[in-house]
Amino acid sequence: MVEPSKTGSSGESLSELAKMIHYLAKMLVDLPDQVSVNEIVGENTTVIELKVAKEDLGKVIGKQGRTARAVRTILNGASTKLRKRTVLEILE
Repeated sequence: MVEPSKTGSSGESLSELAKMIHYLAKMLVDLPDQVSVNEIVGENTTVIELKVAKEDLGKVIGKQGRTARAVRTILNGASTKLRKRTVLEILE
């Protein structure tokens, strides 16, 4: 079994999908310098972890999760085009 590799926003390179999530999150929040994206690449699925400031969490999730759902829909469309499976996790 292959161990998943991690890449993050601390200088390592992120995939185009992770960069897209980073950009979208920075546009949504009041404190864009506290947006952090971490990518965990597995065999079949890539998990993109998004972390924002506590006071910006509601802006990223949106009313009844609509904003988060919209971001996940965009990610789904982009990853389908690249023939990959990608999941977005929003961390507290």
